[in-house]
Amino acid sequence: MTEPGTVLITGPTRNLGRHTVLSLAARPGRPDLLLVGRAGRDLTAVADEARALGANVHEIGCDLASLADVRAAAATARELLDTGAVRPLRALIANAGVMSADTRRASADGYELTFAVNHLAHAQLIGDLLGSFTTPARIVLIGSNTYHANFWRKLLHVAEADWADPVELARPATGEPSVEASGVAYSNAKLAILYYAHELQRHTDVNVSVFEPGWMPGTALGRGAPAAFQAMSRALARIPGVSTPQRSGPLLAALAVDDKWAHVRDGAFVVKDKLTEVQPVAHDRGRERRLWEATAELLGERRVGRRQ
Repeated sequence: MTEPGTVLITGPTRNLGRHTVLSLAARPGRPDLLLVGRAGRDLTAVADEARALGANVHEIGCDLASLADVRAAAATARELLDTGAVRPLRALIANAGVMSADTRRASADGYELTFAVNHLAHAQLIGDLLGSFTTPARIVLIGSNTYHANFWRKLLHVAEADWADPVELARPATGEPSVEASGVAYSNAKLAILYYAHELQRHTDVNVSVFEPGWMPGTALGRGAPAAFQAMSRALARIPGVSTPQRSGPLLAALAVDDKWAHVRDGAFVVKDKLTEVQPVAHDRGRERRLWEATAELLGERRVGRRQ
């Protein structure tokens, strides 16, 4: 970017988030950094690593499974911006994510955990900070090719997204947990991110894009999965050419701040370092509008109950 300003990133303590933070901190003309993640040793450690590289870093403790925590984090970020503790907000990287092995698990607000953290938490954070950006600015969401039946999903027999009304997607399940149900919930959340990105761009001048880091088996994302699935993921992570946080982190950092990507907007899908056309299912104006409306409902006082 012409002026580095400040970059806010969620999920900064591990894997993709950590390597994105360190890449940003090591850049010439480095931005100030707001690190939003669970308070504790891991958050302090990555903040200290970034400070050692010369960055101005502020830790903002936040559990993204709690909308109250997210609202408080946004308020802290606004205070830091308003008081001049950091430079103007130029980028927000919505990196944090979870793939719950049990779709009955609920967030603090009663929503299915995967949908709550991947979509609702970031929609709350972005909504609360939308008026705090200084343009030109960017919002980068983390997407995944799992939104459709791609090669790897077919190979591993993992189900693709099964879209429903967002209020239904936000309801914790009642049936027995399964790897298939977990995969469908994750795919639905990633399809929601694409829909949200397209609709968000209609409501802001901040450039919105979606980053797919490439398949990174063996990361902490699947830590709630069965042991056999985790072991298989660790083995697949050793295949040459498979993405790693070390390789994908700098690419995500570049999308957030490099002049090369200044033109990217409208929810464009960037796979590693290439603009990529999404499948037709990822463009649906009716679904995008409904997701925007339902997200506003879900972020309000309304709470959803379990399926009957």
